[in-house]
Amino acid sequence: MSEDLGVNPLEDTESEAAQAYAEERRENIRTFVRTSPDYYIRNFDKIGASARFTATFNAMTGLFGPIWFGARGLWSWALAFLVVEAIGFVQIARGLFGDLGADALARVTSIEGTLDLRYQQLAAAQESGSDRAAAIQRQIEGLEANIEGFRAEAELLAAQGPSIALTGLIILLVAKLIQAVAANWALEARFSDWLSDRTIRSGMPVSQIVFSAGFMILLVATAMVHYSFPGRFSFLSEFPTDNSIRLASIDSVEAFIVWCVANSVSFFDGLTAAIRWLLDAMEVALVQTPWIVVAALIILLTWLTAGLRMAIWSGAFLAYMGLLGFWEKAMTTLALLGTAALLSIVIGIPLGMFSARRPRFYAVIQPIMDFMQTMPAFVFMVPVIAFFGVGKPAAVIVTMIFGGTPVVRLTVLGLRGVPESVREAAISFGANKWYLLTKVDLPLASPSIRAGINQTIMLSLAMVVVASLIGAKGLGEDVLEALQYANVGQGILAGFAILFCAMILDRIVQGQRK
Repeated sequence: MSEDLGVNPLEDTESEAAQAYAEERRENIRTFVRTSPDYYIRNFDKIGASARFTATFNAMTGLFGPIWFGARGLWSWALAFLVVEAIGFVQIARGLFGDLGADALARVTSIEGTLDLRYQQLAAAQESGSDRAAAIQRQIEGLEANIEGFRAEAELLAAQGPSIALTGLIILLVAKLIQAVAANWALEARFSDWLSDRTIRSGMPVSQIVFSAGFMILLVATAMVHYSFPGRFSFLSEFPTDNSIRLASIDSVEAFIVWCVANSVSFFDGLTAAIRWLLDAMEVALVQTPWIVVAALIILLTWLTAGLRMAIWSGAFLAYMGLLGFWEKAMTTLALLGTAALLSIVIGIPLGMFSARRPRFYAVIQPIMDFMQTMPAFVFMVPVIAFFGVGKPAAVIVTMIFGGTPVVRLTVLGLRGVPESVREAAISFGANKWYLLTKVDLPLASPSIRAGINQTIMLSLAMVVVASLIGAKGLGEDVLEALQYANVGQGILAGFAILFCAMILDRIVQGQRK
């Protein structure tokens, strides 16, 4: 009967589903915004109807600006617009109330003090009939001219007050207009995130309004006072500090280092001896071995891992080092780098394997690795010298600290990236832990582990010049000497030699396998 009347039951069902969805969306918007729900329902529907940016106008946002964004939880927007509005408010305050010529007048006061002294010297010279009277008179004339110049500058700056205030007003109005236009679009995007994650804060809690308003008004007011009245409030420009705290901290650190060195001499002597033994072995293999043998082995290894084309390039790079006299220093660099990289890899891969399945342990060592990677090399070079002295073992330790973390991180990343379904399948077929590690985990994680080895080698090579500061020989010494004596040619040629060493090692480690 319904077909005879031209009514399609499927269309009725779809219409009811659409109405139910629309009603549910409106209820969600009401729950999310809590204030002015009808306004936001209209604007959210308008914004959601188009995939492009849809401009709307939110008067409350235009009025309160970053405070509205902060109260809504849109802090990335709030902080960005806070900076812009602060610039506008500062310019307005400087133009209307600021002492724009304060710096110039301060210079005038300083010159006037000097001028009084010169007047006294001139009077004494004239009274004694000294020949310096004419020179002092010329100095006085120059100081008086400077005073007039600074006074004119102060007057000019003071006259610019209205234009500065007008510029700040324009900046402020433009910022508020942009905020009013973009506010609903940003809030609609947050609403979409809230639909899938209800832990996102919704509404405008009073506590958030108070915090946002207090935080932003305090920052803007402080900036306005500081820039409008420079030097008036010293605590705004100078952090209140006490030199005794700094001196006491220095003494405490030095006392701790001295205690550590005195109580661990045998440990660090043994570690230094082990590093020196490994380094001597590497230098025997690379430096004292005939260059033909070393070059042939490097080219053959490059051919086996990266192909014939890269082997030809490796031969050309080695020829460059030999013809320009960098061969011995390049091999010394490779020996130092090889020692540091080998120790980093031998320590890093097992440490990464141990950390991959132990999140708590990795959470402990991760901040340590962050510290090792972010701290400037010249900073941790100081305690290394205290414990190991200067020379190649200290350079190896510095290189390991700087370049040893990527192999740990990427080993953990690779092992954690092994699909659990593959591991479960191997376990279901009776694989023990050793078989699971050697036949499943490590083969699947090998691209990431190789990338970690590559990054460790590259970062270690980047320390060549820095390590030369504490007695490491090699190509870094040539670059350092070029920096000291402004020898551009030597620095560039030695830099290319370091680059070619890096390219050869990169191709050997990475190879051509995908």
